[in-house]
Amino acid sequence: MSLTCAISNEVPEHPVISPVSGLVFERRLIEKFIAENGVDPTNGQELAVEQLVDIKVTPVTKPKPPSATSIPAILKILQDEWDAVMLHSFTLRQQLQTARQELSHALYQHDAACRVIARLTKEVTAAREALATLKPQAGIAQPAMPQPAIAAEAGGVAMQPAEQAGITEDIIQRLQEKATVLTQERKRRGRAVPEGLVSHQNLSEFKTLASHPGLHSASVPGILALDIHASDTSKILTGGADKNATVFNKDTEQIIAVLKGHTKKVTKVIYHPDEDVAITASPDTTIRIWNVGTCQTTLLLRAHEAPVTGLSLHPTGDYLLSSSLDQHWAFSDIRTGRLLTKIAGDKSQPLTTAQFHPDGLIFGVGTADSQIKIWDLKEQANVADFPGHSGAITAISFSENGYYLATTAEDSCVKIWDLRKLKNIKTLQLDESYEIKDICFDQSGTYLAIAGTDVRVYLCKQWNELKVLNDHTALATGVRFGKNAHYIASTSMDRTLKLYGEA
Repeated sequence: MSLTCAISNEVPEHPVISPVSGLVFERRLIEKFIAENGVDPTNGQELAVEQLVDIKVTPVTKPKPPSATSIPAILKILQDEWDAVMLHSFTLRQQLQTARQELSHALYQHDAACRVIARLTKEVTAAREALATLKPQAGIAQPAMPQPAIAAEAGGVAMQPAEQAGITEDIIQRLQEKATVLTQERKRRGRAVPEGLVSHQNLSEFKTLASHPGLHSASVPGILALDIHASDTSKILTGGADKNATVFNKDTEQIIAVLKGHTKKVTKVIYHPDEDVAITASPDTTIRIWNVGTCQTTLLLRAHEAPVTGLSLHPTGDYLLSSSLDQHWAFSDIRTGRLLTKIAGDKSQPLTTAQFHPDGLIFGVGTADSQIKIWDLKEQANVADFPGHSGAITAISFSENGYYLATTAEDSCVKIWDLRKLKNIKTLQLDESYEIKDICFDQSGTYLAIAGTDVRVYLCKQWNELKVLNDHTALATGVRFGKNAHYIASTSMDRTLKLYGEA
């Protein structure tokens, strides 16, 4: 039988066994260790010399002890040194094992900490995006009674009758009277430049004054439509890919209302010029009339069977023109919800846009086969066509004086038409890759703005480019002028509303 000391790894002269660890030790070494530490050297449990159990083994023949000379003394010193080295070596082995365990534990903690940090960083990023979306909504006016609002949405919203009521003589008379008044006012205003209108020199110095990214949800980026309240130009209406429309006050920089109800993105918006009423349209085929103060739908129009592509409010403020990919344009009463008439365009082409002339008796529509058609509302007849574009028409806009029509298509150009001569008088050709999404004249008819790859402003009559605003990081989808062109607003697929003016 061969026994080995757990400390020295050598055969012990006087082997003993520790009852707390069950290991064999050299009595001399274990007694020294117990005298210094009072514990078992292997497991650290308390141990006394009296607990050690001798092991009986075959006696080993021992040499006679050295005589009391210097040599035995040297041997004794060497023996003590050896014992000390063995004990120190054993201690180092224990410390090494402990250090390895601590290192393994530290590496595990470091890996776990890295995972937690990565998760928290992701959560913080998501929270910041959510905060950017929610922060401006602190100023939203909430309806006092949300339950009735739900009931109204479910069954209380006035629905548009499917049958056509027709344009009666009374309606035609109202339209004619309004057109007469507007024509006289327009002639009177046309004699002089509006007081307070920003000069083209000042407009050419416009800078970005503000950028608002929090109007619509960050999860579905993109603002698709824009309009400004004509009476209170601090109020801006936007339509987003998140299926909502938002009313924003640029002066207080707060959201006034969030209009929720469409089941698809909001692509067209109109802010009623005299009332706190918003009109929105969507590819869900519906048109909604909203009370901005209560954030509720007051009227739901179903004039079309395909996505609505164009909206225009009649100057009376009571009637709405809409166009659709179902190849029809419709004329509806927004007070009663009646569909007055619905007419199919020529050649059965999908309609891509629609706009009333300033006097309200004629209007223009654009088609998917690059045609611009002028219709007489009273006669419900196509009275003129403006060919020349290639690709689907993307936007049209009449000037306030009623003389000019600006049109854009997928051919990257803007065409200016003289309605008195029924011909194209100017073509603004842009780069081949330039994509145009919106176009509008200011209220005086002095400036023309386009939105697309960037935002550009032109001086009418001379058609000189005054300013290029390219701060958006994605395609610009809408552009409008504030009162007397004191500021310009634009929206983009980068989810921002930007405001430009004199710094």
